[in-house]
Amino acid sequence: MTSSPALNQPPPRVGSLLSRVSRAIRVRSETLLGPIGLRPRHLIALSVLRESGGTTQQALATTLEMDGTNVVGLLNELEGRGLIERRRAAQDRRRHVVELTEIGRLTLEKAESELAAVEDEVLTNLGKDQREQLYVLLQQAVGCAPNYAETLNEC
Repeated sequence: MTSSPALNQPPPRVGSLLSRVSRAIRVRSETLLGPIGLRPRHLIALSVLRESGGTTQQALATTLEMDGTNVVGLLNELEGRGLIERRRAAQDRRRHVVELTEIGRLTLEKAESELAAVEDEVLTNLGKDQREQLYVLLQQAVGCAPNYAETLNEC
């Protein structure tokens, strides 16, 4: 009695497939973000500022897991384009509060809309339910809340 070749195979590994999907999304995303003048780190910082309603530079550095000096450089770039504004904190004049400007909000919305189109293109072979399931599984893999309905935003 011969066994099926599939039974003798090691379990499938997803790393290379995730890498291919990630690379496809990254390459297409960078192509779209370039003309808008954003890089992925800009997008992440703008998203954090929108979700937080503004924060101190120090708290932003902690959230982004970046050195304070690098955050200052990042914020200088964003402020130079009018996407964010910094002001002294009323409670502690030594601290700066960083907030998203209206131009920053609109730019972020445009970028997110274009990035959603990239995901649609890359994941075109998956139906809506499959995409939702993939989202939930990826959230679980990185330790986020497992309930899609309650966590529509990235974790």
